[in-house]
Amino acid sequence: MELELRHLKTVRAIADAGSLTRAATALGLAQPALSAQLKRIERALGGALFVRGRHGVRATALGELVLERSRIVLPAVTELQQEAARFARAPRTAERLRIGGTHGPLLGALLDRLAGVAPDARMTTCTSWSERELAGQLAEGRLDYALVGTCGTASPPAAEGLVWREVAVDPVFVMVPERHPLADRTEVDLTELADEEWACVPGDGCFGDCFTASCARAGFTPRRMYETDTASVVHLVQVGRAVGLCRATFPTTPRVVTRPLTGTPLTWRHLLGWHAATQRQDTATAVLSQARMAHASVAANSDSYTEWMSAHRVP
Repeated sequence: MELELRHLKTVRAIADAGSLTRAATALGLAQPALSAQLKRIERALGGALFVRGRHGVRATALGELVLERSRIVLPAVTELQQEAARFARAPRTAERLRIGGTHGPLLGALLDRLAGVAPDARMTTCTSWSERELAGQLAEGRLDYALVGTCGTASPPAAEGLVWREVAVDPVFVMVPERHPLADRTEVDLTELADEEWACVPGDGCFGDCFTASCARAGFTPRRMYETDTASVVHLVQVGRAVGLCRATFPTTPRVVTRPLTGTPLTWRHLLGWHAATQRQDTATAVLSQARMAHASVAANSDSYTEWMSAHRVP
């Protein structure tokens, strides 16, 4: 049996109800039928999802994993269905989409989603380390949409007529080589990295100042900072030259692990921007929705991020 969305909904219903009897009532099923369905789901997933007791059911470790993923997948699919319906009803006037973005997996995920819902649109991209440069291209009409980021609650690049909407907010994680003494930790305190050299990708916002301020609050001044491209940051981490700073959505990479920083001293806010005078509101709303679902899919692929969200009860 292949796993389907309805199976995830069944698992969520059992977990929310706390017992098979109450879940069967909520789902409009007889308890024996629900028990049989749960057994089929467990066979498909390779193990028991719940431990049954006198007072109800409790999720196993495998059950917790499935529930964590379902908290991301089910809302994303519901939003996709709603947005697809709106997109299908909207007039198809856009023959091209010019998308700009900074580094990271979110731009690729957004392009993939847009290609799925608008297969006839011709898409071109422009990447830059500079949020200001991308904002300038939006203002000049050389881009239709831009994915940029700001540190914490900092304001996005300002230009007349631009609209910015939040896609998501990520904690900033630290990248360490897999043999690093802190690699086995579930989270790392910034003070434990006081003697490290650092690496991160460049930008023209306040992230560098915010990082330095966070280190000062932790009681140290950071040593050398390598500002370079993503591949070089990964290499410096892999060979043990530096530890890296990255968004929590950073993809799984050989010989590197990502870990949250205790207390989440740094965050990164993803924003989608467009020019109000040149983009239709319904199209902009559709692209924004796709960007948010793209972020959810990227986040779901990161084990360290899903564990962090579960620990912090992020829906």
